[in-house]
Amino acid sequence: MSEIDPITLSTIWHSFQTLVREMRDMVSRTSQSYLMSQLRDLSVGIWLADGSTVAMPQGLLCQFIGTKHAIKAVKDYFGDDLRPGDVILTNDPYHGGNTHLPDWGFIRPIFYHGELLFFTLVRGHQQDTGGSFPGGYFPNSYDIHAEGLRIPPTKVFENDRERKDVMHLIWTNVRWPESVRVDNYAMVATTRFAEKRMHEVLDRYGKETVMACIEEMLNRTEQAMRAEIAAIPDGTYTGEAATDDDGTVLDEPVWVRVDITVNGDSLTADFSRSDAQRKGFVNCPAAAAYAIAVGSMMPLFDPALADYHNEGSLRPITVITPEGSVVNPRYPATVGAAPVNVGNQIATAVGQALSKARPNRAMAGWGKHRGCYVSAVDPRNGQPYVRTTFDYDGSAGAVTGHDGGTGPLSIGSLSTVRRGNAEEMEIRFPWRLLKWEVATDLMGAGRWRGGGGIEWRAVNEGTDGRIATGSSDGDTTQPPGAYGGYPSPCCRTFLLREGKPIRLKTHRMVEIKKGDVLVKISGGGGGVGLPTERPVELVALDVKDGMVSVQAARDIYGVAVDPRSFRVDEEETRRLRAQPQKTWDVVIDEESLEISVVPLAAG
Repeated sequence: MSEIDPITLSTIWHSFQTLVREMRDMVSRTSQSYLMSQLRDLSVGIWLADGSTVAMPQGLLCQFIGTKHAIKAVKDYFGDDLRPGDVILTNDPYHGGNTHLPDWGFIRPIFYHGELLFFTLVRGHQQDTGGSFPGGYFPNSYDIHAEGLRIPPTKVFENDRERKDVMHLIWTNVRWPESVRVDNYAMVATTRFAEKRMHEVLDRYGKETVMACIEEMLNRTEQAMRAEIAAIPDGTYTGEAATDDDGTVLDEPVWVRVDITVNGDSLTADFSRSDAQRKGFVNCPAAAAYAIAVGSMMPLFDPALADYHNEGSLRPITVITPEGSVVNPRYPATVGAAPVNVGNQIATAVGQALSKARPNRAMAGWGKHRGCYVSAVDPRNGQPYVRTTFDYDGSAGAVTGHDGGTGPLSIGSLSTVRRGNAEEMEIRFPWRLLKWEVATDLMGAGRWRGGGGIEWRAVNEGTDGRIATGSSDGDTTQPPGAYGGYPSPCCRTFLLREGKPIRLKTHRMVEIKKGDVLVKISGGGGGVGLPTERPVELVALDVKDGMVSVQAARDIYGVAVDPRSFRVDEEETRRLRAQPQKTWDVVIDEESLEISVVPLAAG
């Protein structure tokens, strides 16, 4: 066709971006579960018939960037047996390009005048998917089958009519079938909404114009991404990060290691030095590992591209994940904790490597995810429940030129999930919130410091039950700082039972009692740059705001701040900063639960 009109190109381009945002909002407004309606643990997008990504501006990296693999699985299985009105459900990490079993993906092929042009996806974390403990993220399953219901690509709607026998079979194998049913219908309806909007665009502009615009969109984004990569000096840059253990072999860190090689305008991320797959549940399937690896690169490229990433962004990037490794396990390895416990380490390792390549855009590690799944009975209605949340997570890591944001969470979602609402949590679950605040000193110090750590406390007003700490990390492994910035401090979880603290380690299953107080003390983001280079007025402001203690200001930042007036003693500060600098650690006392600054132990 003739040259594309720039107004038409821009309109079509933004129509796709707007549509996927509307899709995500629609699911959160019409779903029922806490995870999807409140925490927004869901992702959407649009792909071409060949699996090329058209629009994917928001979501959890593991849920949607690798959808080309799920589309391939759908096409491999169904071949030409796809029709308008079909909806395919899949969650199987080994036959469907998925992440872990709780993330169910509803995929709709979109036809126009009988021709398959697009696929659309809505994927979300379900309240339950079977398995030996409610909700997911529980350690020590025998194999993938013990983690829950595996769904290979399966038609659940044909000609927009529900296959009721299939859905009945699926819902019979989850613990809260009515809640899951409502969420599933919300997801399917959203794919239908996307199809309607896509048809409107095609009717208005015509297939030839729309497809030409998409090709131009992909080519322009590829050019921009190649230019970004070409600006990096050729070479190999390394990064590594670890999860505390695999939940089966305890207290032995599991490592993700990446070598990112830049060659001209292309980039290869090679994870071959990562640990072999583990017996425990931390293994990350290949499609999810690919998605997290490429998605976590994007914050270190031009932020002007953030809203426009598509297949063009992915073309210059190759990801190597050797089979049999913790980033590409062989069937039937368990993968229940994949998104958090290895997935977030993929993102952290990639960020560390690219920070070495791009010091002007360096990014420290984000606070670790500190989730858990609590299951018991709500005495208000006599019904069982399962509760999880992102409320206790730390915050974002610093970047060159900016402190880490306090509040943004989960490097694996680039903060597209959110913390819950205190009142909503107390209405839905028999837990009463006692404390939820930023914890002083509990972040990585630096010229630009990390976002604040979190202290969260709530009392169990329900029955005795159990807690799976499988979606928690960071007791012994720390997200890194960059260029002299401090890492994120280690975290702790406790139960206060009759006033006495009981430490709960990550990746464990433990009993809870009525009246127990759950305490989460979670490290914030890492820092960038030397703490003694932070402007003294910002240190004084941090002390005034309660982010940094007077002691930490003095010991770590070399700034003497009056605890009452918050004025800086300039002469003492010059003396402190002229001295040889020690390295300090932020620790949590396991008896008093107080946070303190101590000299870092040798070795």
